[in-house]
Amino acid sequence: MTYPLGHLVAVGGAEDKGTDLEKGILQRNRLNFFELGILKNIVSLIGAAGPCVEVITTASSIPDEVAQNYIEAFEKLGCMNVGHMRIRNREDVAQPDYMKRLLACNCIMFSGGNQLRLSSIFGGTDFLDVLKQRYQQGNFLIAGTSAGAMAMSNTMIYEGSAALANLKGEVKITTGLGLLQNVIIDTHFDQRGRFNRLAQAVAAQPGAIGIGLGEDTGVIVSQGHELKAIGSGSVVIIDGKNIEYNNIADIDFGMPISVENIIVHIMSKGDVYNLETRKFVGAEIEVDDKE
Repeated sequence: MTYPLGHLVAVGGAEDKGTDLEKGILQRNRLNFFELGILKNIVSLIGAAGPCVEVITTASSIPDEVAQNYIEAFEKLGCMNVGHMRIRNREDVAQPDYMKRLLACNCIMFSGGNQLRLSSIFGGTDFLDVLKQRYQQGNFLIAGTSAGAMAMSNTMIYEGSAALANLKGEVKITTGLGLLQNVIIDTHFDQRGRFNRLAQAVAAQPGAIGIGLGEDTGVIVSQGHELKAIGSGSVVIIDGKNIEYNNIADIDFGMPISVENIIVHIMSKGDVYNLETRKFVGAEIEVDDKE
């Protein structure tokens, strides 16, 4: 099997980058992020001197503000060559200039917003084909936060109330960008109580592994199958391979689902999960030697 040479970084949203535009509130002067935060991990993974980063804000309803926010954040981390691909529709994504920029950059960063905009605008395009080729064939980084993370998988949740997620049919699924196979990613996981939402998605497709990302938390995906947790919160893995009783196919829409024997792992910074072997490896804990 040939593994991708590039990396993916999927972030659960609200990553501390100095502002919180997705909530419409500017919050300057938040501490510690630029030393310890997720964007620093992204910059380290790029690995190139003077890297070129392109921010894609297609999912966002405030694209210019979000792009400027990321440009400033990356600049504070020493990345001075940061562009904004202001792609709003399928006509935009077909522009030759955007393809040239995709071929020239070292990293693509998908912002948050509405993940259905990403799948409906990029799906089936030459741009997406080249994006996948670059990820597969070279040291290329694709990062996404919130909607940008959820769209990375082949199976994508695009709608579903957390409060009603235990009821059949309340979780809506479609096809994502297909950068990761056999997984389903959900974001803002702890903060918005989305365990049942992801569990229903996995119950409907038990071969897929659910990845729930808390805010200011993410995973680095290496070789297409090794997940390493980063950030300040938790990553929840929901594995449905060993599901036994599962009523989701037999009950009416709006009825509560029952699922037996779901496996759940909770990861924190440094923990690793292998999507192929479905094995969890905890991070080594440094212990002070004190007599």
